[in-house]
Amino acid sequence: MSEPLNRETKNPLADVAASPDATARYLADVQRVLLDIGGNLEILAREIHLHCRHTHVEGDRFYDAWMRSRPVEKALKDVLKNVEGVTKGLEKSAYQRRAHDEAVAAADAKRKEKVLEKARKRNPPQLNSPQGNTGQSPQQGNVRYDEPASIYDLRSDRRSA
Repeated sequence: MSEPLNRETKNPLADVAASPDATARYLADVQRVLLDIGGNLEILAREIHLHCRHTHVEGDRFYDAWMRSRPVEKALKDVLKNVEGVTKGLEKSAYQRRAHDEAVAAADAKRKEKVLEKARKRNPPQLNSPQGNTGQSPQQGNVRYDEPASIYDLRSDRRSA
């Protein structure tokens, strides 16, 4: 028979993955190590540049040493670019991990809001109107603005609509 899954002893990074703060700390540590390695690789690239470009063989033209050193320098430059990309990716993943937890925390509230919004759309609130309303404007004490005035009704107290 198979053994039951014991998650506590299986993966030591499970606790780190469960917390966004622990994940950020771990990724920051990895990023520091990579930045240190990147600094050492930059120094190495400079030294390789100096050594390879100044290694001349008898009979070389002035640019032969430079041409021989280009593939080595390009390979190291690509490695440096990849290290830089990895460090940026680590930082981005730490932000994404925190955003994931915030989205999970807000998901319940968003769902409740959507349910309320759907209920509002299905049953719009009814305006309380008087029972005897037949579609005419309500009668009030001031009838100045009830109906548009005609151009022939030019009394001084009425305004045209």
